[in-house]
Amino acid sequence: MKRALFEQDHDIFRDSFRKFCQEEVLPHQERWIEQGIVDREVWEKAGEHGFLVPFVEEEFGGLGLDDFRYAQVMIEELARIGESGFALSLHNDVIAPYLHTYGTAEQKARYLPGVASGKTILAIAMTEPGTGSDLQAMKTSLEDQGDHYILNGQKTFISNGILADLVIVAAKSKEGVTLVLVERGMEGFERGRNLKKMGMKAQDTAELFFENVRVPKENVLGQPGMGFMYLMQKLAQERLVCAVGAIAGAWFAFDETLKYVKERTAFGKPIGKFQNTRFKMAEMKTEITIGQHFVDNLVQQHLRGEVTPEEACMAKYWTTDLVNKVVDEGVQLHGGYGYMDEYPICRAYTDARITRIFAGTNEIMKEVIGRGMGL
Repeated sequence: MKRALFEQDHDIFRDSFRKFCQEEVLPHQERWIEQGIVDREVWEKAGEHGFLVPFVEEEFGGLGLDDFRYAQVMIEELARIGESGFALSLHNDVIAPYLHTYGTAEQKARYLPGVASGKTILAIAMTEPGTGSDLQAMKTSLEDQGDHYILNGQKTFISNGILADLVIVAAKSKEGVTLVLVERGMEGFERGRNLKKMGMKAQDTAELFFENVRVPKENVLGQPGMGFMYLMQKLAQERLVCAVGAIAGAWFAFDETLKYVKERTAFGKPIGKFQNTRFKMAEMKTEITIGQHFVDNLVQQHLRGEVTPEEACMAKYWTTDLVNKVVDEGVQLHGGYGYMDEYPICRAYTDARITRIFAGTNEIMKEVIGRGMGL
């Protein structure tokens, strides 16, 4: 399909990142899946090429490209090769913006160069074993001790949890939800196991434990008690990131299925020649194309700062429902081979299931949309 939102500079950037994916990501995918984590080296190589936090100013190691379309390009190209382990957009587009927006000049100077180089991998710790989407019910505590805080609590399902060198932790202080920067090696900060998941097997997801961690006051991100507001302010972009990834993942599953139905024969002809297959493929292409136009339009609105929370929720829930539908149809059209792990559609199926849960479940998305209508 023809897309109007990209310019020549984005196309050049896409070519460069596509080459990076072919050389530095694709050859390692099987090994990363087997070991349950990507190599730290890929982060540093991405940093060397300017693919980490390109929106950050050059003085901090970025490229000064404050344009979400560059993020969209990278999300799409990783999806194009079925890569779900290298959590580039989580680092770039979900977590780093907190530090860039709410960090002090000293915090930016201290952390952003490492974030841009790949030597400081980021994670954000919100979810707790008993809270899920209910952030107001978090129990992780932050006690004011004068010149420092004492952090106690537990987080779970933390993406980049094993690799992370810097974790933004949401905790409850006397002022309310407060965000603090917890560094690798701080006494009392421990990581649990690398969790075994249904999909996204190369993406390290961990439990984090905080036992009397001494957090200096200069590691508070923004103002104490403002953490919940900060989280809400950044959720629109996070959900747009999910939508971009979901549509790109749907195209990947569709392309793999189209290739298969053209090659696989049954009863003396390619299975793509059967009416049921043609109709299924036609339906999928139509719905993905509609979704792509919707997402591209929201990206253009986002560049102008005009995306509403309700629109971001619409995009997140509808596109993630769609990618789950597409991968399911893809497995069905592959037949028994669709259930085999060596076929990309099988991994796409298990990778897609989490998309309806993370960044707020799709039920929460509908709740936000409903409330926006005054219901």
